[in-house]
Formats: sequence, C-alpha cells, structure tokens
Amino acid sequence: MSLKPSIKPLSVGLMKPEKPNYFDLVYQVVRLIPSGRVTNYGAIAHYLGIKSGARMVGYAMNAAHTMSDVPAHRVVNSQGLLTGKGHFSTPTEMQELLEKEGVKVLKDKVQDFDKVFWNPEVELVM
Repeated sequence: MSLKPSIKPLSVGLMKPEKPNYFDLVYQVVRLIPSGRVTNYGAIAHYLGIKSGARMVGYAMNAAHTMSDVPAHRVVNSQGLLTGKGHFSTPTEMQELLEKEGVKVLKDKVQDFDKVFWNPEVELVM
C-alpha cells in the first residue's frame, strides 16, 4: 500500500496532488470573504480544523499577497490589527484596499470590527 497522495495531471503538464494542502484550503476560504468584510487568522484556522492554528494561516497569508485572486487584505489579527501589512507592496496598501471596500481603518486597526467581522463558522456550511 502506497502512502503517496494520488497525482492528477494539470492541463499544462504539471502534476498536483489531488488532496489540497493547508495553504490551498486557506486560500479557498479567503476567496469567499465578501468585499467590505474582514476575518482573522484564528477564525479561518478554527473553521478548517488546522491543528497549528492561526500561525499556519498567517504563513499562508504571507505567501498570498502577490496572488491576485486571494484577497489577503481581508485577513487581520484577532483584534482587527493589520498585522500583515508589511507583506504588501507598500506599507499602506492593505489599508487602502480595505478602505476602497468601505472598511474604516484608524492607526492600523479595523474600526467597528465586530460589525465587519466575517466568521466562516457562521457564514459557511461545511
């Protein structure tokens, strides 16, 4: 019996495991966050049941800031702080993207965090 994941060929000839990795799962959830809403690392980790928790989600988000289909700016820390802002092309880009969507940010903190918080446990049915 082989313990290797089954491999499925992609259209460009690359090979990808059928079972998504944690980063892929995180990105799938982040893509579902509506414009004008934010969530936090821990909420995503809890929803996905990721054992290493918020830290693993943070690693995934650090790698996602150049991925145009992953709205990484919508993921903040548990207090609403823009802790990932250093991974964007400029120090203010994360705030600017949130403000374009109507999210108010003051001193690197999302205002009315409880009103704009998007909880995947509530919003998504697994």
